[in-house]
Amino acid sequence: MDFHKMHGLGNDFVVVAADRLPADPRALAQAVCDRHFGVGADGLVFVLPSVRADVAMRIFNADGSEAEQCGNAVRCVGKFAFEQGLARGTELTVETRAGVQRIWLDVAEGRVSAVKVDMGPPVLEGRRIPIAVDRAPVVDHPVVVEGRTFAVTAVSMGNPHAVIFVDDAPAFPVNEWGPKLEAHPLFPQRTNVEFVSVRRPDEVDMRVWERGVGPTLACGTGACATVVAGVLTGRTTRAVRVHLAGGTLDIEWDERTGHVFMTGPAQTVFTGTWMGENGMDAIRR
Repeated sequence: MDFHKMHGLGNDFVVVAADRLPADPRALAQAVCDRHFGVGADGLVFVLPSVRADVAMRIFNADGSEAEQCGNAVRCVGKFAFEQGLARGTELTVETRAGVQRIWLDVAEGRVSAVKVDMGPPVLEGRRIPIAVDRAPVVDHPVVVEGRTFAVTAVSMGNPHAVIFVDDAPAFPVNEWGPKLEAHPLFPQRTNVEFVSVRRPDEVDMRVWERGVGPTLACGTGACATVVAGVLTGRTTRAVRVHLAGGTLDIEWDERTGHVFMTGPAQTVFTGTWMGENGMDAIRR
């Protein structure tokens, strides 16, 4: 199985072009993403044919669970599709489980350096996010974990996010509290968790605990959810530079359309061939 190892701000993926999913993509993702016995990645991404868009994307986390959407992965897919000749032009569409997204590519000498993505409008109705709170929006909702209360603003960007504002996000013990919040009973499908501190209204720091993965260097949908939460709580403007452990993303929640736009890099690290037994029935282009 031929693959490209790619990343968006250090959130890394094994990207595969295929005509269909393999028989057991979850087991394959666990094997491929293992950082000791596999290639090593936060997720396994399949780029597939689509009747609704230029290409389709399916992403499986390192634990084998499937994500509805991933902002860093969709930027990688845009770069991959253009550079591999799967899509033409610098504006294309990608079908995800969360819907079809439009992306724009910055291209120089045939290579994609940055990708802008229309992430669509955020979902703010509690039951649709989902969070077991029947309100819209769910802003600074108290969530108690082991005697500590967190003020959670819940947002879906095609996948669920719990955004929590703290004094110092880079120093926050994400590994301690992230898994406890991810699996909290309030989140029926578990949740991604963002810990955010505000430098100024147009600039924030964010650290993330990703559902099904753990701590990662970046999360595109999380950065989008963070800006939405910042606006809803009066902490930020609608255009914000989000500093993550792996780099920065520029996010804008457009007031006219209600859509969230994300701009950031995508990079290819290396290419290779997976020789493991699992997944060799994947149909390659």
